[in-house]
Amino acid sequence: MTEARADRGRRRRMAWLVGGGLVVLLMAFVLWYELESHALGPAGPQVVITIHDGETVNAVVEDLSRVHAIGSSLAFRISDLVHGDPTVLPGSYALHENQSFAEVRAILAGGPNVFVVTVNPGLTLHEVAAQVDSVPGHAGSSFAKVAASGAVRSLFSPPGSDNLEGMLGTGNYLVFPGMSDTSILGRMVQRFDRAAAAAGLNSSSGQAFGLSPYEVIIAASVVEKEGYIVKNMPDVARVIYNRLAADMALQMDSTVLYALGRDGGAVTSQDLQFASPYNSYLNNGLPPTPICSPSPQALAAAVHPPPGSWLYFVLVEKNGTEAFSDTFAQQLANEKLAQSRGVG
Repeated sequence: MTEARADRGRRRRMAWLVGGGLVVLLMAFVLWYELESHALGPAGPQVVITIHDGETVNAVVEDLSRVHAIGSSLAFRISDLVHGDPTVLPGSYALHENQSFAEVRAILAGGPNVFVVTVNPGLTLHEVAAQVDSVPGHAGSSFAKVAASGAVRSLFSPPGSDNLEGMLGTGNYLVFPGMSDTSILGRMVQRFDRAAAAAGLNSSSGQAFGLSPYEVIIAASVVEKEGYIVKNMPDVARVIYNRLAADMALQMDSTVLYALGRDGGAVTSQDLQFASPYNSYLNNGLPPTPICSPSPQALAAAVHPPPGSWLYFVLVEKNGTEAFSDTFAQQLANEKLAQSRGVG
C-alpha cells in the first residue's frame, strides 16, 4: 500500500468518525428535544404564572421554566422556530408541572384562565355574586343560588338561617379552571370564620350587650358602613350598643340604603319612610341580617368597643374623621361644624 493510499484511508476513516459523531449528536439532540417537548410522565401539581402587559416572550418562557410547567426554556425557544412565538394576553394562567409544549401552547392561546374575585369590606353578597358571575363558566346567578341553598354555612350562622350576607371574608380569591361556585363560596366563608375568630368573636361575644355572636356580626357590618375609616369604628360600635341599650332607633343611613339596594348617595326624607325591617329609622334594634361584609377591623371594633356614653356621631372632616357626642345639642353643634368645613 502506498503512502498516498494509506493517507486517503485515514481521511475516510476520520470522515466516517466525524460523520458518525455528528449523527450521534443529532440523534441525542432529537431525543433530548422530544423528551423535553412531550414531557414524559404524568402532569404534576398545579402552578400559576401571571403575564404582565408588555412582557417579552423570553420572560414568559423563563416563567414557565421557573414554575416547572416546562423542563427546558431552551427547548421551548427552539420549538418557537417551528411553531412561532406564542401570542399571549396579559393575565394569570393555571398550568401544571411537567406539561408538553403543545399543552402549554394551547393553554396560553386560550387566554387567561385564572380570575380574581375581590371581596372588599362593605360589599354585599349580591355585589360579590355579580363578580363571580362575570368569571367565564360561572354565569347564571349560580353563586347566589348556592349561597341561599344552605350548602355552605358559617360557624356563626344562626340556627335555621341559610343567609350568608356579611359572612364572606374580605380579600382576593383566585378562581381556577373548573372550580365550582360551592368551592369559591366555601373558601370565602372559611376565611370569614377565621377572621372573626381572630377578632375575638366567640360563643360568648355580645353577652355583655345582650346580643348573640351573629348579632355582633350585624353590628360590625353597620360599623363598616358608618365608620368610613378604621379610627372611627370602635366609637361607632359603642354608639350602636348605647342606642340599643337605651331602646333608641339606630337611625343609620346605611341600613336604609341597604333596604333600597343602593351602595351610597344621599338619603332623602322619602327614603327614610321606606317600609323595610332594615330601615333603622322606622324600627328599633339591629337589622335582621348583616348589611355587608365587615373588615377584620370592624369585627374587632364590634367585639371590643371602647367605654363611652356617645349616642351620636357625624362626619366633620374630609379625611373621614367623625365627631362623637353624648347629647343631641352637641350633635347639632358638630353638624354645624361639618357644614362650615364643607362636609356633609
